[in-house]
This record gives sequence, structure tokens and C-alpha cells, in this order.
Amino acid sequence: MLSVFEKPNVLLRLEGGAVFALALAVYWQQSFSWPLFWSTILIPDLAMLGYLVNAQFGARAYNLTHSKLLPGLLGIFAISTGNALCMALALIWFVHIGIDRLLGYGLKYADGFKLTHLGIIGREEGEPRGRYLPCGK
Repeated sequence: MLSVFEKPNVLLRLEGGAVFALALAVYWQQSFSWPLFWSTILIPDLAMLGYLVNAQFGARAYNLTHSKLLPGLLGIFAISTGNALCMALALIWFVHIGIDRLLGYGLKYADGFKLTHLGIIGREEGEPRGRYLPCGK
């Protein structure tokens, strides 16, 4: 079990799972709308359309919508104004980011969509399993 703490990639994925579970539990506890949840859960993925422009723009757009900064600010706004819709949307956004991280979809490098802060998405034929980051660490 302690060896998990020597693997940042695993810890970051578990952290994503915790964010996912916590945001989903709060969403459920607050009795927010499930149709709203299911109709908006994939909206952050629309940022992938930025890759139609180029890889650098796509990575920036994806990272903007898949970091915890914007949903965190939305949540702070929701708490300070008492806006339930904004709180529901912030939680849905956190659920989306959390499940992405748990599944290994990290923030993107401009070098290509498959290159993330959690490692390389997928594997090329014959590629070793231990290859994680562009720096080779």
C-alpha cells in the first residue's frame, strides 16, 4: 500500500476519484436535478473542438475546461450569491474532471492530444508500459 505513495501518477488518479465521488455525493445530497446532470456532464469535452484549429490551441482550450480553477471559481460565486444552478453546474464540472482524472485523462501538452500530465493515453504497439511523461520520468 505504501508503494502507491511513490507513484504520483497513481495518486493523481486516486485524487481524481476522490473529487468525482465527493462532488457526486454533494450533488445527490443537495437533491439537484438529474436531467440537468446528464444533459451537461459532457459539455467540458466540447473544448476538444479546439484541436480542429491546431494542437496548441486545442491543448489550451482543453486545459482551461479541465482544470479545477473555473469550476472552483463558479462554486465560490454560487456560495457567495446563493445561486443553486451555479452550484449544481460547478459540481457537475467537478464530477466530469474527477472521472476524467480517475480514468487517466490528464491535462494536455501542446505536443499532442495523447500526451498528458498523467502520462500517455493509450499505447503504441510494442511500447513499454512504464513510459509516462515526455521527460522520460
